[in-house]
Amino acid sequence: MLQPVTSEFIATLTETLGEDILRPADALYLEEPRKRIAGHAGAVVAPRNTQEVSDVLKLCSRYLVGVIPFGGGTGLVGGQIMAADQGPAPLILSLERMNTMRAIYPSENVLVAEAGMTLASIQEEAEKENRLFPLSLASEGSCRIGGNLATNAGGVNVLRYGNTRDLCLGVEAVLADGSVLNNLSRLRKDNTGYDVKNLLIGSEGTLGVITAASLRLSPRPARVGTAVLVVRDPAAALELLGIARDLSGDGVSAFELLSGTGVGFVRDTLPEIYQSFADVPEWSVLVEFGLPAALDPETLLEQLFVQGAEAGLVSDGVIAQSLAQRNQLWSLREHIPAANKKVGAIVSHDISLPLSALAEFIPHGMEKVAEIAPVRVNCFGHLGDGNLHYNVFPPVGETREAWAHVRDDIERLVHDLVHDYGGSFSAEHGIGRMKASELIRYADPTRYRVMKQMKAALDPLGILNPGAVLT
Repeated sequence: MLQPVTSEFIATLTETLGEDILRPADALYLEEPRKRIAGHAGAVVAPRNTQEVSDVLKLCSRYLVGVIPFGGGTGLVGGQIMAADQGPAPLILSLERMNTMRAIYPSENVLVAEAGMTLASIQEEAEKENRLFPLSLASEGSCRIGGNLATNAGGVNVLRYGNTRDLCLGVEAVLADGSVLNNLSRLRKDNTGYDVKNLLIGSEGTLGVITAASLRLSPRPARVGTAVLVVRDPAAALELLGIARDLSGDGVSAFELLSGTGVGFVRDTLPEIYQSFADVPEWSVLVEFGLPAALDPETLLEQLFVQGAEAGLVSDGVIAQSLAQRNQLWSLREHIPAANKKVGAIVSHDISLPLSALAEFIPHGMEKVAEIAPVRVNCFGHLGDGNLHYNVFPPVGETREAWAHVRDDIERLVHDLVHDYGGSFSAEHGIGRMKASELIRYADPTRYRVMKQMKAALDPLGILNPGAVLT
């Protein structure tokens, strides 16, 4: 049974690693972005290197103290936060001081980074060598690559470049007993047994603490084109995606679905943000092409508009004519989560579905939700890879607190529908603690049993992020 952090544990810890290993257990480590969980902790430590992470985990194993790995604190499912009723006060292990780029190999398209580097700083280091690290998230200024790997984060460029898992060649990690896994491979091909790296990626700190990673870079597109196109409905958006792929091959970097509800939220709560159209369209898509020098993205976007209009899919559009206008188009998309927060969601969903099911699911889901309550649905997100953020809000002029009584019913309805359509209730946010019971409900029983066996093998004492992923 796990034990709380004690004065004896702290004394041993500081004797081994020094007083400056500790950090104040302030709100940074005890609150998550949506403030749905208030955390507690016996102490916060910030190791400077992999050896110190190893020393910390050895002590935690000895004293049976639970450890919560902490990156940038931007997770949305409670993986970095433990409430007081979820277990003894844990040790929070922050990777914030391990923020060094260890090496970059431009000719190999590889960058080796410590887990505490922010995503934005990794993007900047790649850009210095005229390379691209394509993972792109709204929280990239504060999220850290160790957390991105631990949750297998997605973002707007998954359509072309894949999830974080697809951008990682190797990892260094510390296991529960303090042993160090040295697997910072820079190889594209390494067929030497089980892929332990991919076991750790997406495990949310429950199987090991990732301390560094070899990351895959890409050439920077020579020419980029961006447009917002008004579409008839989500079915038309999917048809338009097919045309975009036919025109550009693998040149579609992003294809984002925007609902009128979400764009209206930005207009109402953040009036300083540029709006593409005088009247908010019911549905639109943000399309971006990243192309070699020989191809003109604006020409392809014009062709996309013409073909879409001729097919009855598109009725209006704006094609960015400058970098400043491109940034304006993206700013609208990127501020939808902030506008959502200002309005106040009753419940938010991070779901994915087969592309062929999206056109039917979106209106069907809205009809079923409306049968429960007269709420508003902001359905938006990464249409190109099937990932939608399906967020439900109170009627105009009312608060989410007034409708909290329908939260569980709506969440169950949406997740059951997603399951029926062959989708996932967690597309890119992970499981954390908030969705651990959902995993039991929807996961294949054999897969769930295998996951528990993996946990028992790598963390037999159960000290790593207790309560996250597996209850």
